[in-house]
Amino acid sequence: MLRKRIYSPPRAMAEINVTPLVDVMLVLLIIFMITAPMFKAGIDVDLPQAETAQAPAEHRLIITIDKKGYIYFGKKIIHQALLEEQLKAYFHGASKKVVFLQADKSVPYGKVIKVLDIIKKSGIETVGMVVQPKR
Repeated sequence: MLRKRIYSPPRAMAEINVTPLVDVMLVLLIIFMITAPMFKAGIDVDLPQAETAQAPAEHRLIITIDKKGYIYFGKKIIHQALLEEQLKAYFHGASKKVVFLQADKSVPYGKVIKVLDIIKKSGIETVGMVVQPKR
């Protein structure tokens, strides 16, 4: 008596070849290692040097004047005429008002003083000047 063979579907392969995955991951790692230094966060400012430099606290507001004379409120460009209004709105109801001012060393002194005057007119109690530590 002949027995009929029952057809069974092919089984799935239980092994995974990880070599292509490792190759792709190594290529991505190399790409990120090369491109990461190109992405510089923040505003490009060449700060003047001083022996008593101290970094501002992370949670404080930083006003920046770059080498082209643009004023940054935090990380956004703002017009000089709107700076006082923005500062008053930012510190509305705050008990302690502290602002750090950083300016490129090529910015004319008069421009820095104008911005400092606007900061003081808006009711800011303490203004810190950000500098680069001397080497």
